[in-house]
Amino acid sequence: MNFRRRLACHELARHTASPLMKRVIIHTDGGCKGNPGPGGYGVVLVCGKHRKEMSAGYRLTTNNRMELRAAIVALQCLSEPCEVELHSDSKYVIDAMSKKWIAGWQKRGWVKADKQPVKNQDLWQMLVAAAAPHKMDWRWVKGHAGHKENERCDELGNIAVAGRNLLEDVGFETARG
Repeated sequence: MNFRRRLACHELARHTASPLMKRVIIHTDGGCKGNPGPGGYGVVLVCGKHRKEMSAGYRLTTNNRMELRAAIVALQCLSEPCEVELHSDSKYVIDAMSKKWIAGWQKRGWVKADKQPVKNQDLWQMLVAAAAPHKMDWRWVKGHAGHKENERCDELGNIAVAGRNLLEDVGFETARG
C-alpha cells in the first residue's frame, strides 16, 4: 500500500464526532466481466463530512475475490482502530463474517462443514487480519436496487476493469496453475 493512500485514509479516519473511536462507514462492491474474467472493485469510505473513493481492476479473477478484495483494501487503509459499518451486496462476505462461518473454517484448518477446502483462503486470511483491530458491523445491502453508495461502488469497479494496466490477482492465477 502506498504512503499517499494510507495518509489520505488516516486523514479520513481522524474526522469524526466520537471521542473514543472513529466511526467510518464503508461501502464495497466487486465484480467481473465473465467469472472468471477481468474484474474490479469499488470502495466508498465516509467519515463525517469526509469521503474517499478507491478502485482497481484485475486482468483475471472472480466475482467473489473482488468482493473480498474491496473489503480488505478499505479496512487496510484505516490507520487506527475504528468503529466500522461495512456495507456489501455480497452474501458471501457478509454471512461469512457476521454469522461467524470464518471461525469454523479456521478451526477446521480452512475446511468447510461439507469437508471441502475454503476457496479464496488467501483473501479470507487477509480480511480477518484487516478487520481484527476494528469494531465491525457487517451489513448486507441488495445489489442493483438503487442504493446510492452501492451503485457508486459498482460504477467505480466497472470503470476500473475497463481501464488499462489491469493488475494481476496473484492468489487466483497461482491457484489455477
